[in-house]
Formats: sequence, structure tokens, C-alpha cells
Amino acid sequence: MARRVVVRGARTFLAHAPGLVRYGSKPARDLARHEDLWPALAARLRPFAAAAAYPPHRVFLGALHPDDLARIPRPWFGVERAPAGAPDDARGPHGYLVPEEALYGLMKADDEFDLLWLTESFAAQARARLSLHPLAEPADVERVGQGKPERAIAARLGEPGALPLFLRDGRLVGCMQRAHEEDPSLAADVLLENLATKTTAGMALRTLVADGLAEPATVEYVLNAGEEAVGDRYQRGGGNLGKAVAERAGCLDASGADVKAFCCGPVAALVVAGALVAAGVFDRVAVVAGASLAKLGMKYHGHLATGHPVIEDVLAGIAALVTRDDGRSPVLRLDAVGRHPVAAAGSQQAILEALAVKPLEGLGLRLGDVDKFATELHNPEATEPAGSGDVPRLNYRMLAALAAGRKEIARDEIEAWVAARGMPGFAPTQGHIASAVPFLAHAVDGLVARRLRRVMLLAKGSLFLGRMTQMSDGLSLLLEANEG
Repeated sequence: MARRVVVRGARTFLAHAPGLVRYGSKPARDLARHEDLWPALAARLRPFAAAAAYPPHRVFLGALHPDDLARIPRPWFGVERAPAGAPDDARGPHGYLVPEEALYGLMKADDEFDLLWLTESFAAQARARLSLHPLAEPADVERVGQGKPERAIAARLGEPGALPLFLRDGRLVGCMQRAHEEDPSLAADVLLENLATKTTAGMALRTLVADGLAEPATVEYVLNAGEEAVGDRYQRGGGNLGKAVAERAGCLDASGADVKAFCCGPVAALVVAGALVAAGVFDRVAVVAGASLAKLGMKYHGHLATGHPVIEDVLAGIAALVTRDDGRSPVLRLDAVGRHPVAAAGSQQAILEALAVKPLEGLGLRLGDVDKFATELHNPEATEPAGSGDVPRLNYRMLAALAAGRKEIARDEIEAWVAARGMPGFAPTQGHIASAVPFLAHAVDGLVARRLRRVMLLAKGSLFLGRMTQMSDGLSLLLEANEG
């Protein structure tokens, strides 16, 4: 008999990375064609204080609830618009936001092959910054090292394949090197992306551990669900980052693997983790996902055109622990996993019917029996200026329209339904990071406190982006308050 499975807890992590915006896929391609673009882009990069006070970031870290964000007038950006009590230490109940100096230090500490070089002066600054962070251990500070002379970094940058690393103010602080002269999978830009993913996922898992929601010695498996392509000369994107994250988080008895499903990855990994625990293969499985550096500055053109700051200036990570039933934590209903099968139609309505309506019907439930739906939670201040619209609001209106079509609500109740069961988008636009899971820590809090009875995480994926199929994808899971 399958065991009941719970999500014991979830945590998040953000790193302010304005100096890395130039290496986002869209800015990097545009800067290669238009060198004079950088001054205009750099002028719109936010200082750390603005990133720390930004309401969507505070929601991501648990300092605000998504419903609180709905009551804050837009635009949300700007330190002068920060709500009273913005945290000085950038710690929220669900996680930390670190400045770029700490990010580079953490990445260097995670660099096993001495590919990331920091200048001597900046290495000292990074060590000092890390020594003050609650999650950084003395070994992390030591692993940053003494740095390299500036002349050595200048010489390396004079060779093919090395990338310079800058801070927001334009100061050169180091370089990233390639690991092979000919293999594109081991080019400096790919390795920089993968190292950033490892660090952000690892810090989210460390936060989970530090907050007492996971014990490193008892975690048996780590499933990584990011969008990175970790590989070597002959395996391209074969992985495995899950085990690498386990190592750096101190889960020494764990193994791991990677789960890939575009934006659906983290929800798919939660389902796989639940199935492994339910089957008795493992008792405790951690699910992690790190940042997608390629998406930094992805919508920058719209931000510059409207006078906005570059909103996409942070790297994000998430972590959650799935275990056997503890009588308290939210139950992961493996008998109500929604999926978008190959044979299903590709319209948004058909996807939502497969992901939301069908699994609930199997339990004899209606859409109205779910207190909160978490969908694609992209921050609209990032997407709207670029013409992509308010993605979560569109999804919630379609869900409400389904409820109206099923006679659960009247047509004139759609907006009230959206306000009650939906939420504003608040997540960085990093695909898998934005797709449902940013609400997971809030969901656990609400379900444990019995403010919520049921929460559905609903993720959609764009399989056609890989050019192997024309299909879309989707997966959902249902969490319920534990009745003991």
C-alpha cells in the first residue's frame, strides 16, 4: 500500500545580479551587434537597496503575501515606493536576497575547477561579505581564496574564450574561463550559467536546512529541476546537478538526478519525489531548482522604452522537502496529479481543463473547492512593457471562465473569483522558477495554519521551444491540509 506523502517545507533564494545582465541571452546578442547599447542599459540597473525593497521580491521571500501585493498600487519599482518596514538584511521568512558581491563569492566557493577568477582586491571584499552571511560557513569564505593579480586576469581576458565579470558600477572584478577549447558545452558562458544555477539552488537548499525543515544527514535523494544544460564533451546537457547541489548543501548520504520538463520541471520533480517516497524507495527527497541566467534582462527593451528599471536583474532558486506523512505538513495528493496528454488539444482552455478540472473531478471536487491556484507567476512589471501582457491574470481569468462555464459561478462573479483564488505575479521571469512553485512556501504556511484547505500548483511548458515537437505541456498537483 502506498504511503501518504507530505511537503514538509519550501524555501527560496534571490541574488541581485545587475553585473551579469549583460550575459543574459537577449542582452548578450544585442550587445554583440550594438556596442553602444550598454550605457543605456547600465543606466537602468537598480542598486541593491531597490532590489531588496521591491515588493515582488519581498513576496518571493515571504516578507509579504501575494494578497498583500494586490493591495499595493503599481508601479511597484522604486525605493521611494517601498512599504514601511522593508527589511534591511534582505531576509524574509522564506529566504534571503544577497548582493552581487556575495553572489560572486558564493559562486567562487562552488567552483570546483578554478574556472572563475576574482581579482585580489575583490576576493577580499567577497570574503568579507560572505563572513557576515548567516548561511556562509568558514569553509565557504576559505574557498573564495586570495584571488588573482589583475595582470593575470587581464592576460587571461586577452586569450580566446574568457568572459570578463563586472559589478553594476562597471568595475572589473574577475573573469570566467572555458573548460575546453572546442566544446561549446564547456564554453565560458555556458559554465557561468551552470555555476549560477548550482549556487542559487544550493543556497535555497541550505536555507531549508538552516530553518530546520531538512536535516542534511537524512536527505536521501536530491532532484534538480532547473533549465540548465550541464554536460561534458560528449554528454552535452546530460546532468547531473542534483548530486552537485547535495554535496555543497552537506547532504552527504544523498544521491541525485535531474528532471527536465521546461517550465514544468519543478512540479514534475515534486510529483516524482512524491512517488519515490510513496513507493518506499526513499523517505526524504529534496527538490531544488536554480536560476536561469540566460533570462536576465530578457525583456530589457520594453523596460528601456517605458522608462522602467531593468526588472530582470535577480537570479532565483527554490528548494522543497518531500517526506512520509508526519501528521502535520500538507499532503501531496498523488491521486490527483493533472497532466496534459499527447492526445489533448493545445488550446489554453484544453490545457487548463486537463490540468485543473479533470484531476479535481476524479476526487469529486469542483474548481471552487480549491482555495488558491498557483499558475505561471511571472511579474507583470517585467512582461507588460515588452508586450507579453499579465500572464498570471490571463490564466486566472481562463480558470474563472471555466468555473462559470461549469455553472459554479455567475459570469459577473469572474473578477471576484480571480481576486479570491488567484494572485498577482511576483516571480522573476525565469521559466521554471515562475511556474507555480514560488507560491509553495506560502502554500505550506497557509495549509499548516489551516487558513487554506487546498492549493493547486499548475505548471505549463513550451515543449516546442526545443524544436523537437510542436506540443505544449502541463502538469498540476494538489496539496491539502493534513487532518492527522
